[in-house]
Amino acid sequence: MTRALVLGGGGPVGIAWESGLIAGLAQGGVDLGQADFTLGTSAGSFVGARLALGADAATLADPIIADKIPGDERRPAQGGGPPPDLSKLMQLMGEAQGGLRNPAEVRAEIGAYALAAQTIGEDAFIESFGRSFSTLPVDAWPERGFACTAVDAQTGGFQLWTGDSGVGVVRAVASSCSVPGVYPPVTLKGRRYIDGGMRSSTNADMASGHEMVVVIALRTGAAGGALAERIAARFNEEIESLKDGGGTVVTVTPDPASLEAFGLNLMDFRRRPDAARAGLAQGLAYAADMKAYWS
Repeated sequence: MTRALVLGGGGPVGIAWESGLIAGLAQGGVDLGQADFTLGTSAGSFVGARLALGADAATLADPIIADKIPGDERRPAQGGGPPPDLSKLMQLMGEAQGGLRNPAEVRAEIGAYALAAQTIGEDAFIESFGRSFSTLPVDAWPERGFACTAVDAQTGGFQLWTGDSGVGVVRAVASSCSVPGVYPPVTLKGRRYIDGGMRSSTNADMASGHEMVVVIALRTGAAGGALAERIAARFNEEIESLKDGGGTVVTVTPDPASLEAFGLNLMDFRRRPDAARAGLAQGLAYAADMKAYWS
């Protein structure tokens, strides 16, 4: 049986919760790090790359819980001044998910917004972001199956980075995590790329063809509102596409304690230790049920 792990986006808080969840499952006897294929979007690309590169699933959250962050990690600088106004981004994301306009055209507008935003420089972002992978060669890619998602900032085209793409995992993951308006678009092969979450928070349909798929998603649209409804519809379509391809799909979303730990802002680094602890507890509680699928 081939097994795939899909890790969705969710900012620094998402990295913490996913790391805790995976650690809790591993401590309970379910090692998602043994997936044949791992697909990451945004925060999930960072967590997925660590797993695919051989990090111990059971201890994945330890540095975050201890608040000794080795990687992306302490806080990639965003420069001085007030937090960016992301209302334009939220509007465009809603349009991209709404189906009334060509999604690629809307994503190109998001890309233009990202290219025009005042953020730290790309080199500074890569330097701060890549500390967790600092010992890797620039062209390194995990030997275990791994892919992460991004969007071309100029065309709005979707990009799936794989081992055959001819890029290094550090810059590929950085591009997947480049939240428009917060971080700079990342250059790969002469083009600029932004967060893969601009297409979908999980891009789970890219994991089709596997017999077992575990999808870990922070937000599936359950909170309500127009944008949430569009996200929910997209998520459900992706899950159905996996099932139509013959796969058994297990979805894991935050439990009430985890949602409380997140707070309202998934970019709030101060929430990371609590989010990781909540994920750890949820993973431990879910492990017995997950064993029936992940064997």
